[in-house]
Amino acid sequence: MSEINKEAVCSLCPHHCHIAEGRTGLCRGRGNHNGIIVCENYGRLTALALDPIEKKPLARFYPGSRILSAGSYGCNLRCPFCQNHEISMAGKEIKTTSFPSELLIQQAIAAREMGNIGIAFTYNEPLISYEYIKDCAGLARKAGLRVVLVTNGMICKEPLLELLPMIDAMNIDLKGFTKEFYEMVGGDFETIKETIRLSAASCHVEITTLIIPGLNDDEREIDALAAFLAGIREDIPLHVTRFFPNYKMTDRGPTPVDTVYHLRDVAAARLKYVYTGNC
Repeated sequence: MSEINKEAVCSLCPHHCHIAEGRTGLCRGRGNHNGIIVCENYGRLTALALDPIEKKPLARFYPGSRILSAGSYGCNLRCPFCQNHEISMAGKEIKTTSFPSELLIQQAIAAREMGNIGIAFTYNEPLISYEYIKDCAGLARKAGLRVVLVTNGMICKEPLLELLPMIDAMNIDLKGFTKEFYEMVGGDFETIKETIRLSAASCHVEITTLIIPGLNDDEREIDALAAFLAGIREDIPLHVTRFFPNYKMTDRGPTPVDTVYHLRDVAAARLKYVYTGNC
């Protein structure tokens, strides 16, 4: 095989994309440059905002504070209901602003006077920007800033364990609680569960589940999800949120409010903290 056609394998997530020279993997944020996998969206931000911590959502991590929230582009899932598909499904053609890690830390420090406690990597899937997260997190820790990830949890065990000591809190999307649901969104169910177990042993973790009518709104599934979380720790907060038609899933209406409240009560029979959102 000639050098120009040399493939490289990305080992960050369970997809293990085989990427040809000059191309990117499924996530669109990681590519093959001269046979080496590089983070193409390193420091390329599509969004930067000072958000309430509750917007992540994190209900029990420095409540009432604010956090500088940064997003890039790309994602290693393909959820047909994605609320941020304009950036999560985009590639390098999207308009971005360059924010080297040192500059992002400077912005976070400057925002302390407005109640900022740190940096949240969010909006798209942050873990595909793994090298950028690591660099920023290391600098943030030295500056006394908190580091938060809002993630789908699709990452292999080895890179996750390397990153976790630098992370203070995570909100992890547990999108459903069946293998079939994760096959629909292009993810690996067992990987997500392992990410939750490992992360909950290392930092503050909260979980979000979007309730989609006809897909993951069976109370038996939510009970099983809550039982799984309670088996790790019954005080892991769960956010049960309401679906609205979006992206490629406009074939059904919003989740009935009564359904969200009912499933909250189902989960609350096993978990200490269950919250509802978008109701």
